[in-house]
Amino acid sequence: MSDGGTIVRPVWNSPEMAARRRKRYAADRRLKRYGLAAIIFAIGFLAVLVSSLLYSGASAFVQTKVRVTIDLTTADIAPDDIMDASWRKIVRGSLRDLEPGIPRSDLRSYYGMFTSSAPFLVRDYVIRNPELVDRKFDFELPFADPLDQFAKGQISRDVPEDRRRVKNKQIEWFDKLQAEGLVSKPFNFGLILNSDSRFPELAGLAGAISGSFWVLLVCFLISFPVGIAAAVYLEEFAPKNRLTDLIEININNLAAVPSVVFGLLGLAVFLGWFGLPRSAPLVGGMVLSLMTLPTMIIVTRAALRSVPSAIREAALGLGASRHEAIMHHMLPLSMPTILTGTIIGLAQALGETAPLLLIGMNAFITSAPEGVFSASTALPTQIYIWADSPERGFVSRTSAAILVLLGFLVIMNGLAVFLRNRFERRW
Repeated sequence: MSDGGTIVRPVWNSPEMAARRRKRYAADRRLKRYGLAAIIFAIGFLAVLVSSLLYSGASAFVQTKVRVTIDLTTADIAPDDIMDASWRKIVRGSLRDLEPGIPRSDLRSYYGMFTSSAPFLVRDYVIRNPELVDRKFDFELPFADPLDQFAKGQISRDVPEDRRRVKNKQIEWFDKLQAEGLVSKPFNFGLILNSDSRFPELAGLAGAISGSFWVLLVCFLISFPVGIAAAVYLEEFAPKNRLTDLIEININNLAAVPSVVFGLLGLAVFLGWFGLPRSAPLVGGMVLSLMTLPTMIIVTRAALRSVPSAIREAALGLGASRHEAIMHHMLPLSMPTILTGTIIGLAQALGETAPLLLIGMNAFITSAPEGVFSASTALPTQIYIWADSPERGFVSRTSAAILVLLGFLVIMNGLAVFLRNRFERRW
């Protein structure tokens, strides 16, 4: 500052400068508070989301069951002909032994308390354990969905009988079974080990988890080598001209394209032109690999750029070819970052729903897929199917499936963070 050629130096302890400092410090504090408020809001929103899922889905992780003594001593079952035995008669006879005084007119309502698949559950158990033929054994039989909800407090006995799915007689029988110590609520392993079913008490995620595994495997086997090869070519070998600039722009644009577009592409090309099987993990993995390829290429190129050029130059100076410099030095040093990006990309692909719906991976499949050509569902599409089901029992199972999916995503992202912190080198 000057006044008529005289330099006027600012006085740092003047009231004017003190006011400026207070103003700058106040702005810093406001910015800090805004950032802290944003983090608190995000964490609070996440806490509300997870809490609501836990509140509605926790009941799906337990299953109400009754202990029934299955009597095969008088069933006359041949060990080599277990499948054709009259299992419905055997199971119903064992259920009548729990409440022997029930009138014949009430038997239908009484049998309705238990899952309608009870004969098949007992039959499959005996097939796995043929030594039980001609014996008595205890079996944990699931209640039907209405009784299961009643036992978990989701159906109130105070509601008038004509407004609930559980009848007064069924409540009376249930209370008696519970008083006799025959009712239990163990952890519902069927939620993970069973495949899908139209009965909520038997529906599980085994088929969807297996389908997601095959889909991600196909996606990885395609996007990982192709993405690395394309990134290495564009970063190390491709000439810098308008064509490569156009390719780079399109790759960046493809990374932002909605996933439903890739689903339409898979529907038209893989199913329409190539005639690949509908609902197959092979097609799902190919569609998701198209979606993750742009991200893989961008991440790999960024990882290659992060390696100091002195390493490349040193390798070339010692007589290595460009291929040897890349394969022996550049790629190994950038691989931790590439793996981190790959896992994050696969985690994103795991949660995609729209592309899989368009190629038909929302069919009702009651068994886990045996390979990439078998019809299958995936975790996101299984959630969609259950959310669209009219049975009330699928409400809690939908939330539980979302929690399982979130668990897989957290594990995959945690693995990416671990790999980055464990193997990443700082220059």
